[in-house]
Amino acid sequence: MADFQSVFGATPTGVWAAPGRVNLIGEHTDYNDGFVLPVALPHAAKATARRRDDGVLRLFSEQGDGEVTELRVDGLAPGSVTGWAAYPAAVVWALREAGHDVGGADFHFDSDVPSGAGLSSSAALECVVATAYRDLYELELTGPELALIAQRAENAFVGVPCGVMDQMASMCCVEGAALFLDTRDLAHRHVPLDLAGQGLRLLVIDTRVKHDLGDGAYAELRAGCERAAELLGLRALRDLPPDRLPQALDRLPAELRPLVRHVVTEDVRVEQAVARLDAGDLAALGPILSAGHASLRDDYRVSCPETDLAVAAAVAAGALGARMTGGGFGGSVLALVEAGTLDHVAAAVTTAFSDAGYAAPRTFAATPAAGARRVG
Repeated sequence: MADFQSVFGATPTGVWAAPGRVNLIGEHTDYNDGFVLPVALPHAAKATARRRDDGVLRLFSEQGDGEVTELRVDGLAPGSVTGWAAYPAAVVWALREAGHDVGGADFHFDSDVPSGAGLSSSAALECVVATAYRDLYELELTGPELALIAQRAENAFVGVPCGVMDQMASMCCVEGAALFLDTRDLAHRHVPLDLAGQGLRLLVIDTRVKHDLGDGAYAELRAGCERAAELLGLRALRDLPPDRLPQALDRLPAELRPLVRHVVTEDVRVEQAVARLDAGDLAALGPILSAGHASLRDDYRVSCPETDLAVAAAVAAGALGARMTGGGFGGSVLALVEAGTLDHVAAAVTTAFSDAGYAAPRTFAATPAAGARRVG
């Protein structure tokens, strides 16, 4: 590994970290002004950085091609940077677009958030840059404000029309809790998630099926939801009361009905999950997770054979519930398991993948971790 000194020939100012995330429930509700319930992972993007006063941004990643990307901050514009470097460059651009007088920096990145696994590796990269820039340039910005900067970076510079959940999770989660977030106004609170205290674990199953949210399918889903809301005379699907769902579906074209049904029922599942956590009944999350996956598979249609198999195999092996997490079209599955069965469930999923002729999945236990921060 190349360290900051060997790459840039200078002494860094500090080290920052921003985590990836899994989402307990609330998939594809964030861009419908809905509710979500993410948890930060212990896996994080780390940035060693220093400020530069010559307007040059230099970027190096241990997961990259071994080359330093050098850019001028006054030349940054949507479409001007491609590949992984677009994400940190986008944040600098978004800060400047928001009126913050920021210049250059040197960044050395190292991340153990699996890329393309639906665990928000891109948001972790954006948020670690935003957090470092806040400190390097003494910006008076809150976590939610930085999350909005990072979201704009991904929307307008990178070109992915994501909601704000991933960035809010990376910026605002705390250790030992899930983040109950209203994506309309960013109101949020930390809901205790003491898994160990109840003998439970969260098992993450990375199917290793890569997804690319910039390939158009994600944007099409969002556009379908926005069209449905417009046809129903709503600001967003979040404003459709669950008891009016049947009548609303009758007013929509057939191709939009499953999207609306998923979003409305998923918001209900988030509220149900929060109620269970507040009551200390963590095991009751299991059926909610499984119901969420069925909706993502059958109504929203963003699952795939590998994620479906991971869910089915985990539940058959004793998981209390399981669902895909992330934007879909591959990625990871989250399973709620009793602590003593974690290895058994992981092995059962691996065996099922082998029997189906799929590449072996990566499995690991996740504990609720802290959000973006300076670590050195």
